[in-house]
Amino acid sequence: MTDIRGRFAPSPSGQMHLGNAWTALLAWLQIRSLGGAVVLRVEDLDPDRSRPEYTAQIISDLAWLGLDWDEGPDIGGPYGPYRQDERRHLYAAALDTLAARGLVYPCYCTRAEIRAAASAPHAGDADAESAYPGTCRKRVGEGGFSGDRRPALRLIVPAETVAFTDGLHGPVAQNLTAACGDFIVRRADGVHAYQLAVVVDDAAMRITHVLRGDDLLASTPRQLYLYSLLGLTPPAFAHVPLLVSPDGHRLSKRQQDLALAALKERGVAAPEIIGRLAHLAGLIPAPEPVRPRDLVAAFSLAKLPREPVVIENNLFT
Repeated sequence: MTDIRGRFAPSPSGQMHLGNAWTALLAWLQIRSLGGAVVLRVEDLDPDRSRPEYTAQIISDLAWLGLDWDEGPDIGGPYGPYRQDERRHLYAAALDTLAARGLVYPCYCTRAEIRAAASAPHAGDADAESAYPGTCRKRVGEGGFSGDRRPALRLIVPAETVAFTDGLHGPVAQNLTAACGDFIVRRADGVHAYQLAVVVDDAAMRITHVLRGDDLLASTPRQLYLYSLLGLTPPAFAHVPLLVSPDGHRLSKRQQDLALAALKERGVAAPEIIGRLAHLAGLIPAPEPVRPRDLVAAFSLAKLPREPVVIENNLFT
């Protein structure tokens, strides 16, 4: 079996849209250009948002685009299961390991309380993540808690900087305390947090390369910290720019006209979509129909844009 392993890990909370296809294509091309194995993992961790019909649609859409995988929920593989809903025992075991070392504590704060206690640099920025001020860690030291809510569980982070080299951004460094503070590893409803689950899964599945969107760049240092605590080997990361609308907002599943199902219904062929995305990625000189496998030889991280990619409203008209 090849040593190079990458993955595409969609969340089945809605239909795939053009932005999902962009990331899936680039992740697939990176691994195929390296001669590696592609893993499809369904991140259906959140029971409130995940739907099995979306999982089926994602698998169908990826195949329609011409992307394939060597392991996944539909074909199995040596590192399954490939749905997070079936891997919860692994996250629980990792959490137990952290708790046994005294690195986890209960948090009873509401979101409103966390926002109210946030430091000034985050004020006024609705999209910024507030660094947790350690309210409940202080309560642990004082010997108790008030209130009867079910707690979330937070991981204690040190006041130190985590650094890594990103495949597109180059050197990246983040002070965990300043950027995020102690972060949640299990929600109050018992669902394990993405940060913990993705580390456990990528390590267990022997993933060596992760290519994903820029929106997850800030999460990487805390994931690297979890890798170090759990004694796991992290993959190489590359964070690609997001597709954005002309007003600068990233594409989302709410934009139904850019869902792959909607484009297909309008008669847009898969090679046309791939060609448009490949042109935006700098892989071909003009937006002409092309199949993913015809782009493998041309793929290089060095060719990819570093800034958000604007998608015009008339892209397929």
